[in-house]
Amino acid sequence: MTVISFIGAGSVEFTRDLVADLLRFPDLENLELRLHDIDDSRLRTADGVARSVAEQLGAAPTIVATADRRAALEGADFVINIVQVGGLAATRTDFDIPAAYGLRQTIADTLGIGAIFRALRTFPLLSALATDMAEVCPDAILLNYTNPMAMNIWYLSRIAPKLRAYGLCHSVYWTVVGLSEVMGIPHEEVTFHSAGVNHQAWLLTLERDGEDLYPLLNTRIAADPELRRRVRVDMYRRLGYYPTETSEHSSEYVPWYLKNTSEIARLRIPIDTYIKISEENVATFERTRDIVAAGGKVDIESEATEYAPQVIHSIVTGTPRQIQVNVANTGLITNLPAGAAVEVPATVDRGGVHPWHVGDLPVQCAALNRAFLSVGELTVQAALTQDPRMIRQAAMVDPNTAASLTVDQIWNLCDDLVAAHGTLLPEWARQPLSPRPWFSFS
Repeated sequence: MTVISFIGAGSVEFTRDLVADLLRFPDLENLELRLHDIDDSRLRTADGVARSVAEQLGAAPTIVATADRRAALEGADFVINIVQVGGLAATRTDFDIPAAYGLRQTIADTLGIGAIFRALRTFPLLSALATDMAEVCPDAILLNYTNPMAMNIWYLSRIAPKLRAYGLCHSVYWTVVGLSEVMGIPHEEVTFHSAGVNHQAWLLTLERDGEDLYPLLNTRIAADPELRRRVRVDMYRRLGYYPTETSEHSSEYVPWYLKNTSEIARLRIPIDTYIKISEENVATFERTRDIVAAGGKVDIESEATEYAPQVIHSIVTGTPRQIQVNVANTGLITNLPAGAAVEVPATVDRGGVHPWHVGDLPVQCAALNRAFLSVGELTVQAALTQDPRMIRQAAMVDPNTAASLTVDQIWNLCDDLVAAHGTLLPEWARQPLSPRPWFSFS
């Protein structure tokens, strides 16, 4: 029997899609799905969703729902982490307080002031999860979906170096699907090579039958003025390689766009969009909860093409696949920092996940990635050393924050966010900063 534990199963849309994709594999049999969440209502809903999906697909997995995380992990083969610590209320805090300082954000889950504080809320959960896994399922593979992906994988690699943890994200896949539509080519015919960091990787090649498709993409972009009004198209035109995350995401990883009202208008950047997305997610959960409580059937989407079911299927059945994974940089990308979490191609088979060596990225792409990773490095180091000053230093080097605020504003903003998040943050992060002497340079 293959035991798969879902940590944060109350994220019911994700749970529904992952369970459906798993159960669609006819040769993936004898599954035990363990659902864990600390919210009783969400846990009961997740249980109902999984059972509804199984019934509709004619599958018969063993389904166990438990609020006991260690019980959910005991003897697991695979652990899928989809926890969002703090939920909608914390997300609003991450947006509302920075907005009062004039700092614009769009998603705030990967980089920037919002992501720094999301990471600080998430690291204690990751630490506890890694400890539990080492004790009750030391051979399990952890498949992480929780953002900020790069910071989380980097942190896990430092606190639990023996843990087989891989970050999974669908952004590269859906970027290629979207570009295939723009070019008028079935995406199944398109091959690509992508590497970088999560949400800021690059399509290093884009081909069909060995033919470079970038010239065709250039033609399509040149013919469509509205297509050019997108951040990542603007970045592609200037950098030469297409970035693998949406424009609203990409806009807050660089210093060029969100500080300028005219750029927001030119590139149609949706400010604060993740608040609306989060509110819609809550409404979806509530509708699903009511359907399950009434004994109804949940709607099943078409195949979600998420990587976790593919990884599990490949390892269990020996079916080889190529995917993108986020892992510590052990010389995989040679012009990005060692140890940082990078996103690279990987082969998956019965032997596990095998990340590819990429070598050097184009120098301009690596330069942006290094700025991205500097924020993550300081955030991870803040947690490892329990130094609250490094939280402010991470914010100081964040591209969008640094371009938009003064250093005094940045420090005051961090103070306000620490106070607002309160006990969602670890105790060390809530400690007052120790005084530093003034130095004379005369």
